Amino acid sequence: MTASTSSRPSHVRRPSYAAVLRVPHARRTFLAALAARLSYGTVSLSVLLSVTRASGSYAVSGLVMALFGGTVVVLLPVRAGLVDRYGPRRALPPLAAVYSALLCLLAALTWRPGAPPAALAAAAALTGCFAPPLGPTMRAVWGRLADDPALLRRAYSLDGVAEELLFVSGPALVGLLLRFGPPPAGLLLSAVLMWAGTCAFVMSPAVRGAVPPKRERGRTPGRFPAAPVLAAAGLGLALSAADLLVLAFAQQRSYGEGTVPWVLAALSAGSAVGGLLNGAVEWRRPAGERLAWLSVGLGAVLVAAGFAPGMWTLAAAMAAAGVFVAPTLTTAYLLADETAAAEERTRAGAWVNAAVNAGTAGGSMVAGLLVGRLPVGACFALAGGVALVSAVAVRAVSRPPRQHRRGVPPVPGRPGV
Repeated sequence: MTASTSSRPSHVRRPSYAAVLRVPHARRTFLAALAARLSYGTVSLSVLLSVTRASGSYAVSGLVMALFGGTVVVLLPVRAGLVDRYGPRRALPPLAAVYSALLCLLAALTWRPGAPPAALAAAAALTGCFAPPLGPTMRAVWGRLADDPALLRRAYSLDGVAEELLFVSGPALVGLLLRFGPPPAGLLLSAVLMWAGTCAFVMSPAVRGAVPPKRERGRTPGRFPAAPVLAAAGLGLALSAADLLVLAFAQQRSYGEGTVPWVLAALSAGSAVGGLLNGAVEWRRPAGERLAWLSVGLGAVLVAAGFAPGMWTLAAAMAAAGVFVAPTLTTAYLLADETAAAEERTRAGAWVNAAVNAGTAGGSMVAGLLVGRLPVGACFALAGGVALVSAVAVRAVSRPPRQHRRGVPPVPGRPGV
């Protein structure tokens, strides 16, 4: 990956997504990473259902989910730093082993009703501490596999769309599993997916041969990826609020809660389409500039969504908003990668991942406080305003890449299109 990736054209003209998977070892590595990352698509619902069934209390379930999600997000950059320092083959298997074992412990605790809430909370919090950073690691591997800028943009877009689909298919898989077993079976499935997928991932030649870059003694850590983190946090805040606002919109206008999943599905579908289109375009504007404009687009559509006269119009607006979601995240990851030192690439991507998750948690909480006190249209305007403010912040802190990480200077003064 290069510092000038996002601002200069590629010598490969419009490579296809199939070309990404034809890169040596890419298909095997990507599929193994997806198998492990599917664990994150199944685990949240499994934890929620298992703890609710075992404790009989929604309050306990909320606390356990907060502790689990909090430790996953807060310590993500730390775990990613271990991957940068020791390499994925040495860092990931111990994390996956402990994480999977703790999921099995949580499954044992919740298999029968009456589990002590303190034990559930402690097990969930400890489990989150060891969640392997598969997403940031895979994106760092893409940077080594797809060295061409256009091919790397395609790879990141493909990765983002696949991740979106994992979080849609994961709960569906848990729902299917519940037909044959109790909710803790979903925790066991999550443990197996993580352990088996991680082992397959680190045994891939693309990962097995990766050597951590040597760190210079006395070298200070690279700069914090402020622009991509701000954009990701703004995205998480805006979208999590929008999810709750769709439910409030349906309830206030007597559409019924059954329409809500269709609107949220439209958001996911729009995100998938936007991600694929984003990878197909040969961008010439710098990533920081693109990131700001993507945030503006998301904010403007969310503001407009507040004026929707009915549920189908709202679904169309959310689909349009989704078009900006995957491109925003993909561009944020690209910008974090290109501004990070070689030995800090995984952690840089982890900061973006942590920011969007933290924003999601904060947005849900704030939206919960505002819904009912303000009209839904005003709440949509505030959600869009968050994205617009993040766009201004991104533009303010964005700076041109300082130098090419592999020793070739960036193209100076190249005009955008």
